[in-house]
Amino acid sequence: MRKIALVICEGETEVCYINLLKTWYKSPIRIVSHIEGTKITPSLVEKRTKELKISQWDKVHTFLMYDMDVQAINEKLQKCKAEMLLSNPCFEIWLLLHAKDQKAAIETDALIKELKKSAPVWKNYSKSAFTDTQKAFLNNNTDVAVTRAKELREFQNPSTGIYKLIEMLKDNIR
Repeated sequence: MRKIALVICEGETEVCYINLLKTWYKSPIRIVSHIEGTKITPSLVEKRTKELKISQWDKVHTFLMYDMDVQAINEKLQKCKAEMLLSNPCFEIWLLLHAKDQKAAIETDALIKELKKSAPVWKNYSKSAFTDTQKAFLNNNTDVAVTRAKELREFQNPSTGIYKLIEMLKDNIR
């Protein structure tokens, strides 16, 4: 059986991170990412999943990696059949958890500012690209981020479900 992880996401930053995961976890799982942005619908999720299932032995595990700071998108996501890797308020909460614990609710703009001052490596953070030092920082602190993320209440502010994908990848290389 061939395992495929389809990660449907909102934007470039998420895809950039997914590409990092591909290099870090030499898993038997093939990871495919698709940027769908605000166009997400149950039929689109089903279509993307079917596109990847080439044979009867393929097992596609579909994930949705989205920010929860847009209510209209949240309503669309609830209708989709997939594992939710939602971040509240946004993806950068996952990055911040690599540097520090964040338990208090936070708005998107404040979160970006907090990320930039959380560790020297994030000082010049810009979306859609990670420097080599940021990549190394993320890789070295993933376990800490997973632990911190699991302590947060799913879908609440702050929270992120990205750790679920990390755990699945780690389980498949054991």
